[in-house]
Amino acid sequence: MFNMARHALGLRVAVPLDAIRWFITNTPPGKKAPQDVTIATRPPAVAVGATIDLMGTTVRAGASIRVEQIEVGEDKFRVTLKINDVTMKVLGESFSPVAGLIKSGALDLSKPGNLVKFMPKRPPVLAEAHDDILVLDLMQNPKFAANDRIRKVLGAVTPVLQVASMTTEGDFLVLQLRASPFGIPKALGAARALASGY
Repeated sequence: MFNMARHALGLRVAVPLDAIRWFITNTPPGKKAPQDVTIATRPPAVAVGATIDLMGTTVRAGASIRVEQIEVGEDKFRVTLKINDVTMKVLGESFSPVAGLIKSGALDLSKPGNLVKFMPKRPPVLAEAHDDILVLDLMQNPKFAANDRIRKVLGAVTPVLQVASMTTEGDFLVLQLRASPFGIPKALGAARALASGY
């Protein structure tokens, strides 16, 4: 609580990673969802590990993920990620082409963005991928983009309050906020539109 209060004074939101771990543990996984997910801090990045099905091959993967840029508005929600320290280990016996590439070290894991380009089925939210950079555009998710309530909330909040950066400190995910009083008129207009929808 002390850490959260200290960050709040600096216009920061500190989210305990234990809360995120609890959410992941208590969320029923899908058939193809990552298994045995681990989350730790590797300041300023988040270290993530998971067991995944990679084109029919069971792989234990890990990486350090750093948020480079966040662009949020009523009509946009783009997050730029920098991926480093990527590791992949084949679990069990597998003689698939993917397993052969991983075991031989032929994959250049220092540039995961270039590998993602060759995925047979890329997720719709993946806007760009190059070298160690991935750009996610959540507005490309049809369900997210079609949710008028989310768009109206973003329209009401983002003119006056933005997430400037996201880092880690201790066992906390820290969101640095940026406030702008110049966006108050636009935010009020969006808030009235949101209230009229209820």
